[in-house]
Amino acid sequence: MKTSEIKFQVTLDEKNLPKSIEWDATDKESEGLESTKTISVNVWDNLNHSTLRIDLWTEDLSTVEMKKFYIDILGGMAQTILNSTGDEYMSEEMKALCDRLVVHVNEENARAQK
Repeated sequence: MKTSEIKFQVTLDEKNLPKSIEWDATDKESEGLESTKTISVNVWDNLNHSTLRIDLWTEDLSTVEMKKFYIDILGGMAQTILNSTGDEYMSEEMKALCDRLVVHVNEENARAQK
């Protein structure tokens, strides 16, 4: 049996806010820590039947990057729900939400650039 590991290293400032975030994984193509601006980890708690979440981001993550990050997460979740359950309706609804959110973010960016 194979074991795989994912590690996160978070450097905090004096207010305990993330200053830098780095990650590594045993199955990652490149070796060593890689820098990122944000992570979102979700864990299903079998005991309490609820989701535990860890969402961290650094101060240099722009609002646009954050919004794109969460649109990407939703899109990935849409594919995962289809692969894991075969629920095409739920997957398509999630994809449709992503499409609407992309339009929203693009319109918002266009207004901001005027």
